Amino acid sequence: MRWIRDRAGLDRRRLRDGTLAVLVPVVACCTALVGLTVWVGAGRAGSPARIRVTEGRVLLPSVGVPETAAFFRIANEGGSADTLLRITARDVPGPVTLSRHRMKPGNAAYRSALDSVSVPPGEGLAMSPTGVDLTVPVPSKAWHTGDRVPFTLEFRRGGPVRVLAAVVRPGTVALR
Repeated sequence: MRWIRDRAGLDRRRLRDGTLAVLVPVVACCTALVGLTVWVGAGRAGSPARIRVTEGRVLLPSVGVPETAAFFRIANEGGSADTLLRITARDVPGPVTLSRHRMKPGNAAYRSALDSVSVPPGEGLAMSPTGVDLTVPVPSKAWHTGDRVPFTLEFRRGGPVRVLAAVVRPGTVALR
């Protein structure tokens, strides 16, 4: 009789231990599944970067100055980050460079070249004279206010985006 009781207690303990051993990974999988379902339901799962470039502006160059600045508003309406890698402009005598303005103590400003700039998902980049902008060599043929300058912005995931930028007078680009 004692042997039967010991055997029954051992069987119950094995059953309990076996159930717990199975229950832990099942609960972990269910938790992960719920988390992924919420992520997919929010529209973030696997959606690629969707880049939109608007409000292109090129500052009218001053006489005798070899370069000017250009600004764009870039929006990433997708679910993945993207990176602006390179900018080209037709009819421009040299490379267009991506740069950032920074302030030093005493209100001195300096410009540093950038290799790339990230555009997070669901956010954007508003280029401005006090932040990220483009340095554009001035062509020999003079630009006039209202002229359109073709640019190609190349993104790591979004590929090339072709856009026209309007030539505007300095002071008409809003500081952001």
